[in-house]
Amino acid sequence: MYKAVIFDLDGTLLDTLDDLANAVNYALAYYRLPQRTREEICSFVGNGMANLIARSAGEDTPNQDKILATFRAHYGEHCKDETKPYADILTLLSALKERGIKTAVLSNKADYAVQALASEYFPALLDMAQGEDEENGIMRKPNPNGLLNIINNLGLAPNEIVYVGDSDIDIQTAKNAGTNCISVTWGFRSEAFLRESGATVLVNSPLQILENI
Repeated sequence: MYKAVIFDLDGTLLDTLDDLANAVNYALAYYRLPQRTREEICSFVGNGMANLIARSAGEDTPNQDKILATFRAHYGEHCKDETKPYADILTLLSALKERGIKTAVLSNKADYAVQALASEYFPALLDMAQGEDEENGIMRKPNPNGLLNIINNLGLAPNEIVYVGDSDIDIQTAKNAGTNCISVTWGFRSEAFLRESGATVLVNSPLQILENI
């Protein structure tokens, strides 16, 4: 049915929450700001690193740029400390490759981190990986230009791919790009939240994705 499957990264392919939480709290502690719980940080992720820091520090907190820079530096050095693929993700990507279906990643994480994580955990399993890179015209989701850029680079049309993610942002991004969407329930948002956000196809395990492509 589809010629390519494009995935979100955090909460979809990789469980990155512990490393994100550690980096957020490192930056907050550096500026003598209150720490956040893992659950709070989980609720803050999905809209890019700048928004993650703004929500964690408090929208009215001064020196947001400095806090973000401290977070980025720490996360860049420690983004692989606790991060791991979810169970059966590697099996899923290998199965897609065997079927001749192209795979790629589009994330709201900064591009430098996306490239580091993709090369570390999915060598030879992805055709392309792309993170937020506004300097080069790749805007944060739900802006569809990153997804459309990947589709174009793969030589495909929007109706030939499906976007897989764990959030309302991913659902909206797929809609904005004119693609179908599969929502996963093992990530950072609940099944109830995803349904309320317009999810139409949900899967409870990675290998279920194979039944929907």
